[in-house]
Amino acid sequence: MDGQKLFRAATALFWVLVLALLAVDTLDSSGVRVEPPPIALGSGQMASGGHCSGR
Repeated sequence: MDGQKLFRAATALFWVLVLALLAVDTLDSSGVRVEPPPIALGSGQMASGGHCSGR
């Protein structure tokens, strides 16, 4: 096997594994989970206590 064929095979295997893990994760999840967004800039009121409340 030459280098280009090996690279293509490794790339194809990588994407097959990524898609398989994504499918397993999607099928294993139990519906939509309500979670806060990872970046919540300017959404909602500031906290009433703690170091980030500004009080």
